[in-house]
Amino acid sequence: MRTIIQTDAAPQAIGPYSQAVRAGDTVYLSGQIPLDPATGTLIDGDIATQTRRVFDNLRAVCEAAGGSLAGLVRIGIYLTDLGDFATVNEVMKDYFSAPYPARSTIQVSALPRGANVEVDAILVLG
Repeated sequence: MRTIIQTDAAPQAIGPYSQAVRAGDTVYLSGQIPLDPATGTLIDGDIATQTRRVFDNLRAVCEAAGGSLAGLVRIGIYLTDLGDFATVNEVMKDYFSAPYPARSTIQVSALPRGANVEVDAILVLG
């Protein structure tokens, strides 16, 4: 059985998908790009600013599911420039503490709406 997670505190899906889907105690969070939840537009700013917006959006979806960023067990980070890797790591330290979630970081040629960063995640509740 699947439960769809949706919150107005994070950007609405820009395609035929849900912000997150809960199956049992596991929540699969769709990728978030640095969209302003109120306007649905890509925010201005450097990679640190954009990454903060992404993690704020993910936090809102986690909270709507009844969890928090601390419950994330895996995240996937997609960057259009791996030169931003160190900056993203520094921002992550503001949102996570040990034990950290498992993670992959992949350079991609492009992201939706011209974003420079996207993050998806898996949350375990309880």
